[in-house]
Amino acid sequence: MHDICDAYVDDYARLNPVAATEAGIGGHDDRLPDLSPDGHDARAELARSASARVSAAHPADESERVARAVFAERIGLEVETHEAWLPQAALNVVASPVQSIRWVFDLMPTATAEDWAVIAGRLGAVPHALAGYRASLSAAAGRGRVAAARQVRRVIAQCETWSAPDGFFAGLVRPADVGDALRADLRAGAHAAAGAYAELAAFLRDELGPRSAVEDAVGEETYELWSRTFLGARLDPREAYAWGWEEFRRVEAEMARIAGRIRPGAGPAEAAAVLDADPRHRVRGEDGFRAWMRELSDRALADLRGRHFDIPDELMRLDCRIAPPGGGAGAYYTNPAEDFSRPGTIWWSLPPGREEFHTWREASTLYHEGVPGHHLQIGTAVATPGLNRFQRLLCFIDGHGEGWALYAERLMREFGHLDDGALLGMLNKSLFRAARVVLDAGMHLRLEIPAGTGFHEGERWTPELGAEFLRTRTLTDPARAADEIDRYLGWPGQASAYKLGERLWLDLREEARAGRGAEFDLKDFHTRALRSGPAGLDIMRELLTDS
Repeated sequence: MHDICDAYVDDYARLNPVAATEAGIGGHDDRLPDLSPDGHDARAELARSASARVSAAHPADESERVARAVFAERIGLEVETHEAWLPQAALNVVASPVQSIRWVFDLMPTATAEDWAVIAGRLGAVPHALAGYRASLSAAAGRGRVAAARQVRRVIAQCETWSAPDGFFAGLVRPADVGDALRADLRAGAHAAAGAYAELAAFLRDELGPRSAVEDAVGEETYELWSRTFLGARLDPREAYAWGWEEFRRVEAEMARIAGRIRPGAGPAEAAAVLDADPRHRVRGEDGFRAWMRELSDRALADLRGRHFDIPDELMRLDCRIAPPGGGAGAYYTNPAEDFSRPGTIWWSLPPGREEFHTWREASTLYHEGVPGHHLQIGTAVATPGLNRFQRLLCFIDGHGEGWALYAERLMREFGHLDDGALLGMLNKSLFRAARVVLDAGMHLRLEIPAGTGFHEGERWTPELGAEFLRTRTLTDPARAADEIDRYLGWPGQASAYKLGERLWLDLREEARAGRGAEFDLKDFHTRALRSGPAGLDIMRELLTDS
């Protein structure tokens, strides 16, 4: 069973070199995937073949039984989404081939001439990859699968940023200290890549744009399939919507209490203004923000190791970097390489033109992306030899992974790492994630806003109401609110996975505590959970309840 999963990783890496680079699987970094309909068909056929082999195999032990269940659920969804033409039509502002082809260059080493030669090869592959991508978008549109106009407009803007003559690709190759011939290859590759993004922008504007959907909501059937992909469980979206409102009101009330501790009688917005004015919570410039990231993540690693978590030596290295411009706002994490030659990395995309940053708002996000969040969870899986390579390198399920990272923010509160300012920031992020559950299902299914919420009661959700809700009911600036609405509408089901995953992590912890009584040990619970590897929420419940 493990051998089948390991072989799939090697085959998939050949068909998707971007995923190989992300996972730190060597030998594919000079190439890009075939994004044409034929390329999608090849990856789907690999999934079907591997799924059949796993179904026919007999697990030798418990680890193989779990691996079989995880693999079958994930790969089955690969086939199902392919047959629904969802990957072929993928176009959104956060996580589609438009972003992954640009973003993969952030992960490539640049220390030697050999490294730069590999980059030159991949730059030269960008035009062909994007040509295949355009073909798939056209084919999917012919079958009625086409992104909404909102996503097309935003992606055009991203392409224009990355295709600028002095934009990302020119900046990527400028520092290369190599010979004349290789430097010429790099410049030619950068020029070709930028031109390919300009050509994609023109295609989106002139060809796909006129065919794009006016309606942002994807509807019940597509939403159900996407939510299963992100959760690894079948979702009752109306139950989740009702729970999201309950959780929103609970966190909103707690924020009011903490605001009153920061300044008696103050509400959250007033308390935020007090904290923003406090120089202890401010840093200036990218260098100042990067230094703050580094100091806080190093302190978390040192404080948590041994006491609350068993952190392997390999994970004590955590890089902190500022993301190149042009992507979405906020922070994200990239995996360590399979052999840990590349460390896990927190990337932060800072708003353009801003020089001052308020750290109280962002501390819990650093714990979310770093330790005890994604870096600890994903890094532990990579370092666990009992898991196969699919579990360690290619399997990330948002309900499990983002749910853990949100749970990790709560853990830092329980461990005493958040003062009232950072706690208000964490609660605002928690409120924000509860709003995501409401808005994600609410907008895609056009649900009614219930009575007693104090917000447009009885109306049905629209993008405009969603942005207004974030601006007026959370501590979110207008630009970020608009970005978030575009994200939810372009990536259905993903935004809900954070809070719904956290809910399950908390439920499982309390079930384990109740079942073990005085013998319950939180560190042991976390160790077993992390070393079990990623799993969809249905499998995760079975796994951690039985263990």
